[in-house]
Amino acid sequence: MSKASSHQREGHRKRLREKFLSSGLAGFHDYEVIELLLTLGTPRKDCKPAAKAALTRFKSLQGVFEASKEELCRVEGIGPQNVFGIKLIKAVAQRYLEKKLLGKETIHNSRDLINYLNSYIRDRNRESFVMILLDAKNRVLATQTLSEGTLTASSVYPREVVRTALEHHAASVIFAHNHPSGDTKPSHEDISITRQLVFACKVMGIQVHEHLIIGGDGYFSFADEGRLSHMKMELEKYTSSNHPLTQ
Repeated sequence: MSKASSHQREGHRKRLREKFLSSGLAGFHDYEVIELLLTLGTPRKDCKPAAKAALTRFKSLQGVFEASKEELCRVEGIGPQNVFGIKLIKAVAQRYLEKKLLGKETIHNSRDLINYLNSYIRDRNRESFVMILLDAKNRVLATQTLSEGTLTASSVYPREVVRTALEHHAASVIFAHNHPSGDTKPSHEDISITRQLVFACKVMGIQVHEHLIIGGDGYFSFADEGRLSHMKMELEKYTSSNHPLTQ
């Protein structure tokens, strides 16, 4: 590699970094964001072709961030060394958003909750079911992934949900899962598992505040749509009449 080429490459990287430091990511193309991250682990290599190839392969910036290390390393010009920046930024963003939730009154701060869930599960290509545990003042105690399923289903066991909530001394919980298809309409299975979880938690004195379905077109709220209150009324009717519930 000639000195001229090396100096040109370093000049390009310097301009990208100065541009970011002066105005953030405004005006950056998605491939330039990927290129900048690749340079963190590749000090002496032109990363623009690899960045463009990654964006072409995974279709979007989100797709690149959600790709596994093995998938990224199949892109020409990306290897175990320079994949570091991409995986680091995703993990740091998730940690930051999670820390913003801890100790906060989540029920009155839904924007941080949605931001966290969008970052954490929206763009995954497999369904992931998450539980957020809260204390008696609705402050977040912890977040936990309960399952990572197939493209169309997750396995969530009410017994494990209750056990986890009791271990954290949670007074209430919020559930969330993603739909890889992007469509946030609840499936029959979504409604069924929500009903089971509401009933199981109620028996143990744990309140279910919400179940959110996260997708590319936004989110669906079981609470806002009245589904949770209806299920709770079902439970009250069952306990008062002592008759079996119909699914």
